[in-house]
Amino acid sequence: MKEEDYGQLLVSDPVAIFYLTGRWIHPGERLLVLVITPEGKNTLIVNKLFPIEEDLGVDKVFIDDTDDGVAKVLEYVDSSKKFGIDKNWPAHFLLRLMELVPDAKLGNGSTITDSVRAIKDDEEQELMREASRSNDMAIDRLKKLLSNGWTERKMTEELAKIYAELGNSGYSFDPIVAYGANGADPHHETDDSLPKPGDSIVVDIGGVKNNYCSDMTRTYFYKEVPEKSREVFEIVKEACQRGIDAVKPGVTLASIDAAARDYITEKGYGEYFTHRLGHFIGIEDHETGDVSGSNQNLTEVGNVFSIEPGIYIPGEVGVRIEDLVIVTEDGCENLNSYPKDLEIVG
Repeated sequence: MKEEDYGQLLVSDPVAIFYLTGRWIHPGERLLVLVITPEGKNTLIVNKLFPIEEDLGVDKVFIDDTDDGVAKVLEYVDSSKKFGIDKNWPAHFLLRLMELVPDAKLGNGSTITDSVRAIKDDEEQELMREASRSNDMAIDRLKKLLSNGWTERKMTEELAKIYAELGNSGYSFDPIVAYGANGADPHHETDDSLPKPGDSIVVDIGGVKNNYCSDMTRTYFYKEVPEKSREVFEIVKEACQRGIDAVKPGVTLASIDAAARDYITEKGYGEYFTHRLGHFIGIEDHETGDVSGSNQNLTEVGNVFSIEPGIYIPGEVGVRIEDLVIVTEDGCENLNSYPKDLEIVG
């Protein structure tokens, strides 16, 4: 904060507040702000609707629905100094602050909290391992149901039951089960499609266990594998491994993307790999930070992100394979041990 010349951060994202205090608060439309100062005078301003008895390590100030919440926030800041504003703070609160402090100096304070969250400590790394172990078990159970020939939607309904049985609190994102040409849409919305012989089956799933997210993708084939689909699968599998092999501390995230992307391009399918190679993950499935050709930031020990190359040929086939990795002192640790080999179901 001192380097960026911030007099205070106004943190309003419930995820960041949970990260910093250990308490989930979902305020809805009401104001919620954690004021952080360089001197360590930190104050949580929260509506009385959310009583908090425990010690969160910060001062607590309760407001009600008739209070001017932004005016209350200003009692705990130095308005002459630069404000670090949370990237997710609703605009009507920010506009009120600008009305009350017309000459306010403002910046995106989330770059600070996000950079801290991007480096997982030992406890967080173990939570990520546990979440991914659970996800490996979930996809194993789900794969065994694919031979039933159920609709995509039915498969995701069964997945919800599987996660509950494994102690997950829910999905980390809306799961994708995509048959055949549906798999050529990287973010296909699961529907009532049924599998046909020769279809690829893209299974992209993640759960939330102990507040931390898992995420993985495997691609299977229903009853048989067309030769072109087999070729595409093997290319994606090799690209995934090349991306993982490129991960170590001190390299650009762009170079990791290139390790996988250049191989797919070399094999003639570059135009069909239409997204970045990966995203950071932790308490949220998609956290700030990505593995893309434009990201020249250097990897750091404790970063956790996905490696998920794909080839998507419209109207024909989609294949994606995804693992999560932790950057370690001498390379990386793969959080997913579930096999990536080509498998036929049904």
